[in-house]
Formats: sequence, C-alpha cells, structure tokens
Amino acid sequence: MRTFRAGLLACCLFVALCPPVHAEPAPSGRDVAKAREAVRERSNDLAAASAKLATAQSRLARLTAEVERLVEAYNGEMVRLRNAEQAASEAQARLATADAEVERARQDVALLATQTYGGWATLEPIIGMIVDQGGADGRLHRAGVLGQLSGERAAILARLRDAQVVAAILRTEAVNARAAQQAAAESARQAKIAAEAAVAGQRRETRVLQAREHRLQQRVDAARSRAELLARRREAAKLVSGGSAFGDAAANWALTQLGKPYVWAADGPDTYDCSGLTMRAWERAGVRLDHWTGTQWTSGPHVPLDQLRRGDLLFFAYNTGDPATIHHVGIYVGRGLMVHAPQTGDVVRVASIWRGDLVGATRPR
Repeated sequence: MRTFRAGLLACCLFVALCPPVHAEPAPSGRDVAKAREAVRERSNDLAAASAKLATAQSRLARLTAEVERLVEAYNGEMVRLRNAEQAASEAQARLATADAEVERARQDVALLATQTYGGWATLEPIIGMIVDQGGADGRLHRAGVLGQLSGERAAILARLRDAQVVAAILRTEAVNARAAQQAAAESARQAKIAAEAAVAGQRRETRVLQAREHRLQQRVDAARSRAELLARRREAAKLVSGGSAFGDAAANWALTQLGKPYVWAADGPDTYDCSGLTMRAWERAGVRLDHWTGTQWTSGPHVPLDQLRRGDLLFFAYNTGDPATIHHVGIYVGRGLMVHAPQTGDVVRVASIWRGDLVGATRPR
C-alpha cells in the first residue's frame, strides 16, 4: 500500500511539474475561409496550368508529325540520290565504252592513212571535212567526199564519225547525270539538316513539357496535401471538447501530431507507430506506458465501449475473442473517432473506431 501511495505521489508530482500541453490553436472561421480560398486559387492555377499543358501536348503532337514528314522527305531524297548515282555511273560506263569505240575507230583510220596516204597528217583534213561539216550542206559535202573514196575506206571513216557523234551525245548525258547526282546530294543534305533540326526541336519541346508536367504534379500534390491538412485540422478542432484532465491532455496532444508518417517501431517526435503514438500522448498527461500494445492493454481498467471518454485507448485484434492477438491501438478523441498511426505508407490521422477487429478499450492510469 505504501508503495502504491509513493508511486501515486510521484505520478502527481510529475504531472504538477510537467509543463502544460499547448495544442495548436483551433483555426477561426476566418482562417478556415482564407484557407479554402487559397485552395480555390491553387485549383484555378492548376486548371490554367492543365490548359497550357494540353496546348503544349497538342503542339508536341503536331511537331512530331512534322518531324516524321521531314524524316520521310530525307528518306525520299536518299532514294533519289541513289538513283541519280546509279544513272551517273551507268552514263559514265556508256561514255567509256563510246570513247573506247572512238579510239578503236581512230586507230583504224590512222592505219588507213598510213597505208594509203602516207600518214595521219595527210588524212586528217579529209576526216575533218567528214566529221565537222554541219547542216544539209555539210551532209552533201560529206557524201561527196565519201563517194570519192573506196567503199571500205569510206566505211572506216564513217565508223569513226559515228563513234565520235555517239561519244559526244553520251558525254552530254554523263555531264547531265553528274549534275543531277550533285543536285540530289544537295537536296538530301538539306533534307537531313531540316530533319535533324526538327528532331532536336522536338526533343527540346519534350523536355520542356516533361518539366512542366513535373511542376504541375508538384502543384497538384501540394494542393491536395493542403486540402487534406485543412480537413484534418478542422476535424481536430471539432473534436477538442471537455473531458477528464488526463484523457483530454493525451487526446489533445495526439491531435497535434496529425500528418506525421508511420514508421515501424518509431515513437516520435517526427514519426510514430501505433503504440509509440499512444505512449507519447499519455506521457504528456503524466502517465508512463510501455511501447507495446501488450502492456498498454493492461495499463488501466477496461472501459465499456458505450462509456468511452477522450484519451481512452482502443485496441484491435486478429481474434476479437482473444486479447493475446491484439495488433493495433488508437486513442479516442470523441464522437466515435480516434487518432492513430495506421500502417507503413500512411500518416497519423483521424478515423472511425468502429472496425470489425475492435476488441475493447482501456483507460490508462
């Protein structure tokens, strides 16, 4: 009995010496109205940003289509370039064949000149008259000269003439094919430059769009967090009401921890698990609890659920008929609600006490 009285006296002294708990003041109606207006303004900003994002996405779609068009234009120019290169190569081959034919004909004429007229220099003026005279008069003139020569000699000279004409035609064709090849190469080069510039522009636009999406998401998250925090604070303000001094102190302090993350085995001040939160809450009321639901369940008398008071601990079990299976605890704040640290990935928040795994309540002392 003396031990109990000494413990009770120590407990009372601890409570008397412990500084009072100062919960965050409840927001006024004006504060709530201003907060709601801020949320509306942020929502308007988000809507405007979303509209800009839609415009940017549409522009990116058009740019993507333009890039594809330019890339395909480059592909087409490359096909034309390959065709032009093939045509130039074939023209050059034909020209080489024609030049070889001219050379063979020239050698035959040179041999004829050596055998008949004493050398090429003697026959060259005749060949010039045969090859170079143009027009109708030129044809009559060539016919007359060839008529004065024997048939075999005339055939040799005619072969040279024809070979030179064909070579001249093919030389012009080769020059034109080469020019077409150069033009196609330049077109392909310009198309490549345009396509590369378009692709680079698209990448820049994509980076800008991605950055804008990231900023927009941050704004959305911030607006959502602000709205949720406002709702929690308003709810907490409604829940703060009269009750026992110890229970009110524990409940009021627990309400100041809303929004702090759940972390396994944590007991504050920035993170909590379920029994860590209730331990610290009742510590503020001057009552020491273990960081364990097992002993918190036996830390005071069990309370019927229809007689709950603020600050009472609520316990939840896998088997509601067996307290040994208790796995969770929260602190009652009134109106059928509790504050608790739910689970990994969640935060300290207000929730209904009415769950299927509710096993009972304890009033620590």
